[in-house]
Amino acid sequence: MEMADSRGDDKSTGKYPLFKKILQYAALGFGAFVLSTVIINIGMVFAVRNYIYKDIEATPPRTAILVLGSQSIGTRLSPVLEDRVLAGIQLMEANRGVKLILSGDHGEPYYDEVRAMHLYVLEYAPFINAEDIFLDYAGYSTWDSIYRAKDVFDVKDILIVTQDFHISRAVSMARSLGMNAIGYSVNQERFRGPSLRDWQIREYFARLKAFYSIIFQPKPRILGDKIPIDGDGRTSWN
Repeated sequence: MEMADSRGDDKSTGKYPLFKKILQYAALGFGAFVLSTVIINIGMVFAVRNYIYKDIEATPPRTAILVLGSQSIGTRLSPVLEDRVLAGIQLMEANRGVKLILSGDHGEPYYDEVRAMHLYVLEYAPFINAEDIFLDYAGYSTWDSIYRAKDVFDVKDILIVTQDFHISRAVSMARSLGMNAIGYSVNQERFRGPSLRDWQIREYFARLKAFYSIIFQPKPRILGDKIPIDGDGRTSWN
């Protein structure tokens, strides 16, 4: 009876080394994944740090200023988007760009970031010539906006406008496409607390998706006909 119990104990304890190894490999795999995400995030920020500006006067000029979309409610811009559009206006006023591209999501008939941005520019920046304003209604993502700036609008040098938490990813994408891209980092000090933390957390994972786009260069959802940046921007308004 004692021998049977002994053999039973040996058999049951023999399972644990294998289970322990599985746990060790799983922990190593998870650790490697976490480390790789940290490296991608730090690397993306570090790689473009010299191409990002926070002072308008210090920002070099480019042919096109690209303002990236964000949430709007009807024709009213969210605070995040309003800050971006206002910065784009200020950069145009300071002659940091010749053309202005407003790019955002118009995936549904009742939702139109670009129209809201355009109306804001028309109201608050009458000094910008109508033919210098280009509208991109198919900027469904940061990657789509930048890819279309290069492929549809034929932009080779660009100044991207967005908040600090977003700018490194956007500039990294543009430079991966061979564009002479720099970024203007919009001041985000008025955004504090949970909202800013949520954006930063989302951006951490968004950089992983951006890394995939940079490596594999997927086509955007929509391309369409060419609208050269050296032409009349009003052809893009419809």
